[in-house]
Amino acid sequence: MDWLKRFFTRVVLDSWREADAQADSASSPQIDFRPVVVLVTTAVVLTISRYFGGNATFSDLVPFDAKVHSRAEWDLMARAWWSGVRIVTYVFIPALTILLMPGERIRDYYVSFKGFRRHLWIYIGLYLLVFPFVLLVAQQEQFLRTYPFYKYANQSLGHFFAWQLLYAVQFLALEFFFRGYMLKGLQHKFGYGAIFVMVVPYCMIHYPKPLPETLGAILAGIALGTLAMRTRSIWGGVLIHVGVALTMDWLAVAECPPPGKGPCR
Repeated sequence: MDWLKRFFTRVVLDSWREADAQADSASSPQIDFRPVVVLVTTAVVLTISRYFGGNATFSDLVPFDAKVHSRAEWDLMARAWWSGVRIVTYVFIPALTILLMPGERIRDYYVSFKGFRRHLWIYIGLYLLVFPFVLLVAQQEQFLRTYPFYKYANQSLGHFFAWQLLYAVQFLALEFFFRGYMLKGLQHKFGYGAIFVMVVPYCMIHYPKPLPETLGAILAGIALGTLAMRTRSIWGGVLIHVGVALTMDWLAVAECPPPGKGPCR
């Protein structure tokens, strides 16, 4: 078990110590408004996403009309709206905020690919570690009632792959917001504590999902936050997040009725 201890010390504890050291060195007698900007933006972004990113808003804008669209087509457009709102709120608004803050640059918010290949093995290992738990959870009734979010993903390959693309893109947006914007924006003030500040809202956006997944989001948020802080890149997190999420979706679709026999549960 010595290798595991060394891994934990090097990847986790050393990363936290380094983050704290950087926060201490960045301390200044002047008032730093960056944490205020980041946290207020976070509250605004999550509120917009929650109240305007769902089917209810899309239904008000584009009411379902069976003469114009099939239910599967309309629901796919609603999913596209959901994904689009995520991109606007999780990427565009934070990016604009960064540009408006003096001295801040988007490229510093963990969006670099530098060193990505060197740390790829860590994320592959995490995926393999999580995979058995995904298989276990995929057998539960609550999981099958929740996934896939797009209930007509089983109707054709076109519907399936269109949904997978929309689903994957919003995870990129999510990683940029939580592991890029929030983490980098708070790290200089809170040190490694920024990881745990980020985990609170990250856990809360999982509340409509099954309990095991919501609890797992706490551990996932800590792990992905620590790795993003160490590698200074969100892309490994994007890879594993998309990989796990799409695997869960594929397992769920496999339990859906065959094409032409109705939507998923």
